[in-house]
Amino acid sequence: MKLSDLPNIGEELEKKLELVGIHNPDELIEFGSINAVRRISDVQDAGCINMLYALEGAIQGIRWHHLPAEHKQRIKDEFLGKENE
Repeated sequence: MKLSDLPNIGEELEKKLELVGIHNPDELIEFGSINAVRRISDVQDAGCINMLYALEGAIQGIRWHHLPAEHKQRIKDEFLGKENE
């Protein structure tokens, strides 16, 4: 299975993931959405909250719009380093 077979991942995001060493869904799951976006940000300055949600949805097998609001807030806070505030 290719990364672009997952929900929320098109060709461009797939290329970004492959650029940082994530080549298949299992590797994405192992890395996690937060670490994947951070790694992309390190090399391309291209990571954002919408990408975080897209990857989290892909890991869960759903469109990112269907992620529960509480879950989106939790991963956003963790991504931004606010989990301990």
